[in-house]
Amino acid sequence: MLTVIMECRDQEPELAQTLSVLVAGAIEGLVSDVVVLDHGSQDGSSRIADDAGCRFHREWELRDVIGSVRGEWLLLVEPGARPQAGWVDILAEYMALNRDPARFAGSRHYRRPWLQRLMGSKPPLEHGFLVSKRQALAVAKAGMSLAEFVAGQKPKQLQCEMIPSWVARAAR
Repeated sequence: MLTVIMECRDQEPELAQTLSVLVAGAIEGLVSDVVVLDHGSQDGSSRIADDAGCRFHREWELRDVIGSVRGEWLLLVEPGARPQAGWVDILAEYMALNRDPARFAGSRHYRRPWLQRLMGSKPPLEHGFLVSKRQALAVAKAGMSLAEFVAGQKPKQLQCEMIPSWVARAAR
């Protein structure tokens, strides 16, 4: 089973896009729960999360959240990111056969402009981050954000693409 965790702040449309894609994983029995960690949203993010059956935390400690989730694996993503076709089967197989953290492949259709790729650093959750709950509990510390949690880790690459969240933000 898999738990999806996202951090958000005033990202109602992006949150809705990601949650709509996760429905396939819930129907297939892969996604057991979704947790949204809020940073003071003033929009309808909490309503979107509630309507989708997600847990929505306004105050949270990452280690406590990880300890409370149902899934034995965690998928950390940014609101607006969308795994592409086949993601459910690929994640299920990976989780059954591996122990190492992983990330999705970048989308071939949505790439940052060349100069941005050359000059800028890639956000740590741009392609998601899949990690076992056991490994996550060993790394998580008080006051840590998801980006800090992922920093410095070297995940394997999954054979499935993810459209990054910046595509959803750019479409607004």
